[in-house]
Amino acid sequence: MCISKSTAWKNLQQHAEEMSDFHLRDTFANDKHRFDKYTVQFEDFLFDYSKQRITDSTLKKLFDLARESDLESWRERLFAGERINHTEQRAVLHTALRDMSAEPIMLDGENIKLKINHVLKKMEHFVDQVHSGGWLGYTGKMIETVVNIGIGGSDLGPKMLYSGLKAFHTPGITVRFVSNLDGSDLAENLENLNPETTLFIIASKTFTTMETMQNAQSARAWLLRHMNDESAIAHHFVAISTNAESVVTFGIDPDNMFEFWDWVGGRYSLWSAIGLPLALGLGMVHFNALREGAYATDMHFKQAPLEQNIPVLMALTGIWNRNFLGAESLAVLPYEHGLRLLPDFLQQLGMESNGKSVNRYGENIDYATGAIVWGATGNNGQHAFFQLLHQSNTLIPIDFIGSVNSAFAIRGHQQRLFSNMIAQAEALMCGKNEAEVLAEVQTDHDRKIAPYRVFKGNVPSNMLLFNNITPYTLGMLVALYEHKVFVQGVIWSLNSFDQWGVELGKQLASSIFDDLLQSTPTSSHDASTEGLMQYFRSHSMDSLQVDHG
Repeated sequence: MCISKSTAWKNLQQHAEEMSDFHLRDTFANDKHRFDKYTVQFEDFLFDYSKQRITDSTLKKLFDLARESDLESWRERLFAGERINHTEQRAVLHTALRDMSAEPIMLDGENIKLKINHVLKKMEHFVDQVHSGGWLGYTGKMIETVVNIGIGGSDLGPKMLYSGLKAFHTPGITVRFVSNLDGSDLAENLENLNPETTLFIIASKTFTTMETMQNAQSARAWLLRHMNDESAIAHHFVAISTNAESVVTFGIDPDNMFEFWDWVGGRYSLWSAIGLPLALGLGMVHFNALREGAYATDMHFKQAPLEQNIPVLMALTGIWNRNFLGAESLAVLPYEHGLRLLPDFLQQLGMESNGKSVNRYGENIDYATGAIVWGATGNNGQHAFFQLLHQSNTLIPIDFIGSVNSAFAIRGHQQRLFSNMIAQAEALMCGKNEAEVLAEVQTDHDRKIAPYRVFKGNVPSNMLLFNNITPYTLGMLVALYEHKVFVQGVIWSLNSFDQWGVELGKQLASSIFDDLLQSTPTSSHDASTEGLMQYFRSHSMDSLQVDHG
C-alpha cells in the first residue's frame, strides 16, 4: 500500500491542521520540562529536539507511521545483509566495515569479515610503511604529501573528515583531495609539490570513472615529466579499485591495489579502503576510532527502542517537517570550523539517496521525499543567510551541530561560539513579537520601523552537541546521519541505495565529448546543445586535442 494512503499518514495530515496555531514559544512557556522530555543522551553526545514543532501526540503518530512502514523489520534486513538494494541486486553492508564484534557476517554463505579484516591489515601495513619510511618514492625520499584523486563518495567523506580532524593529523604527512574535472583543481593541488615526495591514491571502483581517470592520467603525466621513467609510477601511485587489469595497465603494482566490494555504496564507502587517505593522514589508530564511533551508533540504532532512537527521531521529525509542515529544505549549520565541509557531504548522503519519485515497487509517488540539504558554518552564516531564516516566509528547519570543547582552545573563543549557536536557536524558536518591539521604542523613528524588527519565530531545529570533536565522535555523527537517511527511505518506500538519476548525464557527457572533437555538427543533439558545441569549437584554443596529461 502507498504510505500516503495509510491510516498513520492521514492521521498526521489531520494533526498538522490541528497544529496550525502551535508556537514553540508558547509551549516552552507552558512546559518547563520540555527540554528533559525531548532530549536523548548517548555516550558523550546530546541530541536536543525540543525545538521541533511537535507534541507527545505528534510523536505518537510519527511512531505509528514508522511501525506501519515496518521500520523495525527493514532495520533487521539491513543488518542481516539482505539485498535491500533490489534494483542493483546488492546487499547494503557498510555497517559490516566497522563491525567491532567477534561475530561473523555472512553473505552468500561467506563470512565477509574475513575479507574486510584482510584489507584493514593491508591498509595498516601500508600506512606503517609510508610513515616509517619503509615505502619510499622513486628517488629514495620519504612521502610527505598524499593526493587523493576521486569524486563523489570517493572524495566527500574522506575530505570532510580529514578537514574536521586537523588536531589529529599525522606529523610530516599532508593529504590533499582532487575531484573536480576543472583542471584548476588538480593544478592548485599540485602547486609547490615535490614529485619525489608525493603519493597519489586513485580511488575508483571500476577504474573507469571519467573525472577520476582524467585527473589520474594528468597526474601521471605530471610525475613522468619530472621522473622520465615509467617505472616511477609504481613508487608514487596506489589504487582503490576492483579492476586489477586497468590498474596494471596504468602502471600500478596490483599488490598496491586496495579492494572494496559492490555491497559498499559510494556515499557509504569512507569506512572501506576508500578511507585510506584518512588512515595515512590521521594514522590507523584514529581511522579505527572513526570506525568504533560508527559501530557505537550502529548498536544504538539497532537496539534502542524507537522512542529513544536518535536516528529514528531525526528521521521522523524530518518527515514531519517535509511532508506535513511543508518544509522543502534542511539547513545544516555546524558551529565548528573543521566541519565546514559537512553540509557538502550530507548533500550527497541525503539527496542522492532519497531524491526520488518512484517507490521500491516501481510506482510513481504523490508525496515529497528528500529535502534539499544546504548549509555552511553557522557563525559565518549569521552574517550571510540567517536574515532569510529569521524573517522570510520560507520554513527552513535547521540542524545545529557543535561541541562544548575545542581542540584549539584560544581563551574566550569557544564560549562566544557556543553562545552564538544556542542564541540563534533560541531566537529562531522564540522570535520577537510586536509588543516586545514597541516596548523598546525610544523615538518616533523607532516606532515607524517597528514592523521591520518583528520576528515570527517558530522555526524548528535540532541541536547535536558533542563534548569534544574526535575521530570517535565524528564516526558517531556520520553514522547517525546514515541511519537517518535509511529510516526516511524506508518510510517513503524508497530504495535509498541506488542512484539511477545520475546515469543519463554521464552517458550524454561521453557522447558529447566524442562529438565535440568532430569539426562539423553531428545533428544528433538538440539545437541548443549543438549550438553550444559549435560555439566551443570555434572559440577553444585546443578543442580538437584530447589532453591525457
